[in-house]
Amino acid sequence: MYKESAKLIKESRRTVAFTGAGISVESGIPPFRGENGLWNKYDPATFEISYFLRNTKASWEVMRDIFYNLFGQVKPNYAHTALAQLERQNLIHAIITQNVDNLHTDAGSKNVYEFHGNLKKLVCLSCGAKIDVSDISLTKIDSDSFPPKCQKVHGSSKCNGVLKPNAVFFGESIPRDAYSKSFEEANKAELFILIGTTGEVAPANMIPRVAKGRGAKIVEINTESSSYTDSITDIFLQGKATEIMRNLISEINKV
Repeated sequence: MYKESAKLIKESRRTVAFTGAGISVESGIPPFRGENGLWNKYDPATFEISYFLRNTKASWEVMRDIFYNLFGQVKPNYAHTALAQLERQNLIHAIITQNVDNLHTDAGSKNVYEFHGNLKKLVCLSCGAKIDVSDISLTKIDSDSFPPKCQKVHGSSKCNGVLKPNAVFFGESIPRDAYSKSFEEANKAELFILIGTTGEVAPANMIPRVAKGRGAKIVEINTESSSYTDSITDIFLQGKATEIMRNLISEINKV
């Protein structure tokens, strides 16, 4: 199956990687769902936009603990860097990711569509400014600095609007550009490589199905079968993303 997958990658005129939480597990980021998922420790309602707006400080405290303290020091793993390598070789033409961890960009990938946003950026709910999370402090918890406020100056006054992680909360729309570009890629790809995604989260889960409907071949890399495996997947490579990608890169180099 590795040889067949490598041949598809080498011969495809447009290949797209579609990644979910499973690709980042080996970087130390737990998935949201499943036995060790975050939803077993935290109430998913905390990540609803309506909850955030009503309970901003409480929501920010949870997000700081999970996303910025727990996830803040994670690094790309081999699966991320392998995709970046394939992009440099012009064998991967785009990455569509459901992840908000920025690890594809950190690994060196350039053409990345972040379907659910990115935690490395914060957005002001008042003026819309986008700010790097590294430009603010999340360690202070006094009433003036937490939750974090926008420091942009408009005219003669500081905005002081509430900052929110620029990730899609439950109840929010998918970023327009990421949505349109992702489905555009699905419509023109000859090959989709699915990595670490269960296919449960809508509307992202429709993207590979659109690609399949347009004639794309589907190579799936997952530790367990997904909602795609028995419906649209052509080749199922079962195992950890780093191990599978290492074997796949080795086979590609032989072709």
